[in-house]
Amino acid sequence: MITAIQIRKGKLIKLNGEPYKVIAFEHITPGKGQALVQTKLRNLITGLATEKRFRPDDRIEEAVVDLIEAEYLYEADGYYHFMNTETFDDLQIRSDVIEEAIPFLIPNIRVKIQVFEGRSIGIELPKSVDLKVVETQPYLKDATAQAQLKPAKLETGFVCRVPPYIEVGDRIRVDTRDGSFIERVKEA
Repeated sequence: MITAIQIRKGKLIKLNGEPYKVIAFEHITPGKGQALVQTKLRNLITGLATEKRFRPDDRIEEAVVDLIEAEYLYEADGYYHFMNTETFDDLQIRSDVIEEAIPFLIPNIRVKIQVFEGRSIGIELPKSVDLKVVETQPYLKDATAQAQLKPAKLETGFVCRVPPYIEVGDRIRVDTRDGSFIERVKEA
């Protein structure tokens, strides 16, 4: 059990027997009256978002989530298929449940599947992934006094802001937490 004041973005909590992920939170201290914790939560089973207010001393149960090591295989009919690397079982997750992770999924990537009471409710990506640039503006040397970031479309369809020296065909490392460019990856 945690108090409402300990709620942070990304925390998994349990309300009415169902797991929720904290999407956003704000500590509100009005001029009069008691402080509040305003949260935006996503139900990890239904995928629906809701807002809820807590008093700072409210006790909230943390959701106990098991992590299963898995490998991404493919997408079909709105479901993403993963293989449990220990048992080789096929695990399916609806696309709306892992919506934020989809731009970083490439075949054979290793992830951790979050399981709540026997149900797959989400995935944990590695901190970064290497993706190929499939479309970007050409590099114009000495075009500006200072380097400006430019958009680059990656192999998954995700658009990332990259330095001007990045070209089509380059592999880049992208931070999966915020989608930002980290570095160009040298081919082995």
